[in-house]
Amino acid sequence: MVTRKSGPLDAMVGARIRMLRVNRGMSQTTLAERIGVTFQQVQKYERGASRAGASRLSRIASVLDVSVGEFFESSRAGPPGLNSPVRLLGEPGALPVLKAYARTRRPRVQSCIAKLVESIADRTSGAKATVARLNTVDLGERRKFPSRG
Repeated sequence: MVTRKSGPLDAMVGARIRMLRVNRGMSQTTLAERIGVTFQQVQKYERGASRAGASRLSRIASVLDVSVGEFFESSRAGPPGLNSPVRLLGEPGALPVLKAYARTRRPRVQSCIAKLVESIADRTSGAKATVARLNTVDLGERRKFPSRG
């Protein structure tokens, strides 16, 4: 008997499901109700802990208004790693942060946001982060901000 264990492709498909669901502003509960499963099962699909069969993927694609192929779009490149854009966008809170970043049009502000987030991530992962890292903006880009007196 063959065991049906989820693998890297299941994790990539789950990350795509999450990214598409979040992008449409849909909750796990709403998706679950529309495809006939519990929200816990949707969580398992999104984490790659459970496999979604062909008919289930077809229902999910229909609800998310995409083709089934969208779930496999980047599978040719191999299993998703930690730096895979699909995997990263599947992380909780990643899409709203990226959307807010994109709304910021000033390059210096975007650079500072990126460095701030990197600094926070470095601190939480145990690496030493310094304020000096936040001050690495090119001198040509530096402008004095007006005071808010």
